[in-house]
Amino acid sequence: MNELSRLPPIAWVLIGCAAALGFALAWVWRWYRKYRARKALRAAVTAGSADYLVNTLVPDGMGGGFHVDYLLLTLRGVVVIDLRDVHGNIFGGDQMAEWTVMDGPRRFTFTNPQSALYDRIAAVKAVAGDVPVEGRIVFTRRGKFPKGLPKWTLMVDALRAEFPLAEFETPAESVARYREDWLRLKQAVRPSYMVNMR
Repeated sequence: MNELSRLPPIAWVLIGCAAALGFALAWVWRWYRKYRARKALRAAVTAGSADYLVNTLVPDGMGGGFHVDYLLLTLRGVVVIDLRDVHGNIFGGDQMAEWTVMDGPRRFTFTNPQSALYDRIAAVKAVAGDVPVEGRIVFTRRGKFPKGLPKWTLMVDALRAEFPLAEFETPAESVARYREDWLRLKQAVRPSYMVNMR
């Protein structure tokens, strides 16, 4: 008879509890790492903004809406951010209908996101009034563009350089001129139910 069969029932209970605790701690640690990564990514995207909105539905004027990952209020106006977390080498261009991703042996394509960005910018302009509206497709550090970045496309680390936080150290009137339009935009949007569908 082996040694394990001689263990008293309380020992099996303790072993089971230890195993369950180990699985629970591993799950909590994974959740915490993902939470920290999401928080760091949000901080990187919003670093150059005076105010921002996350995962909103901007009305399209026909009863529907466009999902927008981030809306940033910057010194230059409102910036629409389409955030993409794609792993691998990305090959895309302004005239290409689909962009290709190569990640080791895996290869896939996705629709050129530029035209969808233009639609989102137009929807924000229709609601926001006179404030200037720009848009950027922002990729996380997990992706690389070995052949260069297409138009209106940035890596997350370059976003802060394009919309620097230092600009907000200038007098408050610099952003205040957009406040009324920004408040109108904030009132027009609503939380997006599409956040988990992308």
